[in-house]
Amino acid sequence: MTNNSIIYQIDAFTDEAFKGNPAGVMFVDDTVSESWMQQMAAEMNVSETAYVIPRGDAFDIRYFTPAVEIPLCGHATLASAYLLYQLGITKETSTILFHAKGGDLTISKAEDWISMNFPTYPIHKINQPVAFKESLGFEPLETYSSSYGWIVAVANSEKDILNCRPNFERMKANGLGHVMITAQGETVDFVVRCFAPHAGINEDPVTGSAQCALAPLWHLKTGKTYFNAVQLSQRTGELKVELLNDRIEIKGKCRTVFKAVLEI
Repeated sequence: MTNNSIIYQIDAFTDEAFKGNPAGVMFVDDTVSESWMQQMAAEMNVSETAYVIPRGDAFDIRYFTPAVEIPLCGHATLASAYLLYQLGITKETSTILFHAKGGDLTISKAEDWISMNFPTYPIHKINQPVAFKESLGFEPLETYSSSYGWIVAVANSEKDILNCRPNFERMKANGLGHVMITAQGETVDFVVRCFAPHAGINEDPVTGSAQCALAPLWHLKTGKTYFNAVQLSQRTGELKVELLNDRIEIKGKCRTVFKAVLEI
């Protein structure tokens, strides 16, 4: 199944080309080095490039931003599963098991929606970080810390999320290199934007793994366990999220944009 010379670009969390979050996906084997994966991810220059490695009836999966490897990525997982189903490598009635550094991930498909089972992230309320308003342009109602160094800031309104104009250099200087901002939505349960300048991603278009922290947060606030969410980046993206105790189901759609043959 592996072909170390073909790469795909998939728009995730959308069924429209040029919307959602683009991910690179390659099926590779153990001959591909970590440094090569990082260089290829830098060449792709999208938020994440995923490398899928067959392991018997399951797959290892690794994720690289243009700058670093990360343990877990929602949209690149979605794109990888979509491609496995689209190419017929996995039957649409079968589940996919990915072994990621951030945990084991189970994927299934129902009609056009692909459902990913992820672990939840713990959230802890914290004092507002120093220079938050100066870095992101608004005063949050509350701030939380979560896994992998994320800070989650709750805004007063969807308008605050839309109008946010972060200063990325100031964010990095003030220890705000991984920030999610969220608010109750006007037509959906909640909205979000995600910034990760420390990982080489100033703004991530759609962030599946962010739901691992956001679903528990909005459950605390609303008592709900099922949410419709929209990421208000320029590209935008739609997610359906269900909280299942210490796991969550994240649902989305995808669209293939291109596949390319490498000449290296």
